[in-house]
Amino acid sequence: MSATPTTTGLSTLEALESEGIHILREAVATARKPVILFSGGKDSVAVLHLATKAFWPGRVPIELLHVDTGHNFDEVIAFRDATVERLGLRLKVAKVQDYIDDGRLRERPDGTRNALQTVPLLGAIADGDYDVVFGGARRDEEKARAKERVVSLRDEFGAWDPRNQRPELWNLYNTRHLPGQHVRVFPLSNWTELDVWRYIDREALELPDLYYAHEREVFERDGMLLAPHPALARKESEPLKRRVVRYRTVGDASCTGAVESAAASVADVIAEVAATRITERGATRADDRASEAAMEDRKKEGYF
Repeated sequence: MSATPTTTGLSTLEALESEGIHILREAVATARKPVILFSGGKDSVAVLHLATKAFWPGRVPIELLHVDTGHNFDEVIAFRDATVERLGLRLKVAKVQDYIDDGRLRERPDGTRNALQTVPLLGAIADGDYDVVFGGARRDEEKARAKERVVSLRDEFGAWDPRNQRPELWNLYNTRHLPGQHVRVFPLSNWTELDVWRYIDREALELPDLYYAHEREVFERDGMLLAPHPALARKESEPLKRRVVRYRTVGDASCTGAVESAAASVADVIAEVAATRITERGATRADDRASEAAMEDRKKEGYF
């Protein structure tokens, strides 16, 4: 599916790719020690691919970091590790389980760990002495993310202040920060879910199979289709059913739902996403349904 031409003569995808590469190069040029958050999900795959283009023909000069909740889908972790090995990059994994084991964190009553990622993330940033942290967040995902700039200053505690953001005029990005602070940088800020999928199609990028339709045992809870997982305590009133589903996002298995879908190829997914009016997080992430300000509250504390 072709993108709409822009006034610059570039297609929409070409313009977004050019902007993403520009953001990566500008931020790395001023960084002391940058890192890319890489989970193996579609958005982090797109960011990493932009990085391979930004620094071609050399190897990506940036380490990768993943905060592993311990409740991730096995298929995604396998894909993550295979991608890192294929590109010859260095991956640091911060494990939520380690923080639970030594008492720095406690399990939540509901068993989900997505909200527990903040402390390990901030610990990994401090331990790695990273000053520029690239993420795959997009403004169309959620209201709080729509408020955040391409370059987001984080204070000494990793916190974000939505009332204290820098102007970004004429594609000029200010990554300056004081000792102890760092900046989060989002090369996909202006992309939509549909843009990401069209880019995946154009660049023939590989993704975990979970993103495509497959038959799986699921049960329904609060309007979501969840797959059996050791982190989920299924109730007797939640019978298992075999459904053809796919995942629009592949986060923590304890709070990430599937959607019924027959989209078995990238082209099928593009057609499906083009027709939907619900974002992937709104449709499949239970942690974002906790309150109207759930994501913003977590971001203020240092979340992605």
